[in-house]
Amino acid sequence: MTDKTKNVRISDIARMAGVSVGTVDRILHNRGKVSKTAQEKVNRVLQEVEYRPNLMARSLALKKQFNIAALIPAFRPGEYWEKAAEGIDKAAGELNDYNIVVQKIFFDQYDQTSFEHVCETVLSDEFNGVLIGTLFSDSVTELSARLDEKQIPYVYIDSNIPENNQLAYFGTNSYDGGYIAAKLLTGKIAQGSDILIGKIIRERNNSSTQVKNREKGFMEYLHKTGFSGHVFSCELHIDEPEYNEKILNRIFKANPGIKGAVVFNSVCCVLADYLENNGKREIKLVGYDLIERNIRHLSEGTITWLIAQRPEIQGYNGIKALGNFLTYGKKAPRINFMPIDILIKENIGYYQNNNL
Repeated sequence: MTDKTKNVRISDIARMAGVSVGTVDRILHNRGKVSKTAQEKVNRVLQEVEYRPNLMARSLALKKQFNIAALIPAFRPGEYWEKAAEGIDKAAGELNDYNIVVQKIFFDQYDQTSFEHVCETVLSDEFNGVLIGTLFSDSVTELSARLDEKQIPYVYIDSNIPENNQLAYFGTNSYDGGYIAAKLLTGKIAQGSDILIGKIIRERNNSSTQVKNREKGFMEYLHKTGFSGHVFSCELHIDEPEYNEKILNRIFKANPGIKGAVVFNSVCCVLADYLENNGKREIKLVGYDLIERNIRHLSEGTITWLIAQRPEIQGYNGIKALGNFLTYGKKAPRINFMPIDILIKENIGYYQNNNL
């Protein structure tokens, strides 16, 4: 706190703004209604004196524990959501002194029913805020509506659903991520070449919100640029290499014009494994996210590009945004886009994904 602000009291702010102490208290603590005019007067004074509330003092004075639920997919070591969990844990450690407790609640990212089950758990418990990994858009929208009814704030990470009432979103622009992938890929394959989209199937055949948005951006770029090749797609299983090989053998044999490929989620390595094992390294492959298997394939040249989105910062900033709002009503900007990082084998060794 600067010399300018360390001795400023609520009564001083009220005097400078020409309002009552009670009005200032309601504005600082986000409780009760005040007029727009009073709000503007107090905000001007707060900016002038660079006022910063003491979060620890306020949370301890309230003698209230705030509980935040973080709904994210379960993961194995080295997978995409491990990084998001690390960011969540770091933020939780910083907020612990402010009577804020964060509980991670895991669901199966390939099973929408699993997500719906944990939603019921969150709604039945006493949580004050919720961080949501937005894989299943319709179920996330339903959960959001029920949180709205309970006046429980929530933050999205991974992909956005703009029409809902989330406090904030932290993640990339998924549509642009797909658009960029198409631009990269078509710039590397000959005119008239064909493209394969590898789709990792999910329970109830429900692709994640982010995958849908990326594919939309990808196809829009092809349409706008007059792409003259064919686009094929095939469904792959994350842990069934023999099944995948059978399907891919068939599609490559029937369509020898395929020179480029894309997988819109973090397991591009599933298709890269096949290309490596079957001597098809000439196929230009673009994927997403810095999981260990993807990094290996990028370094060895089987994957041509990886598009990264800094999940650890998404998790960290999402939890901090909820903590700041619960503690003293401070809202983060509603849309917080992460950089879209394009990585190749020549720069992967210099890239620092952990920016916390």
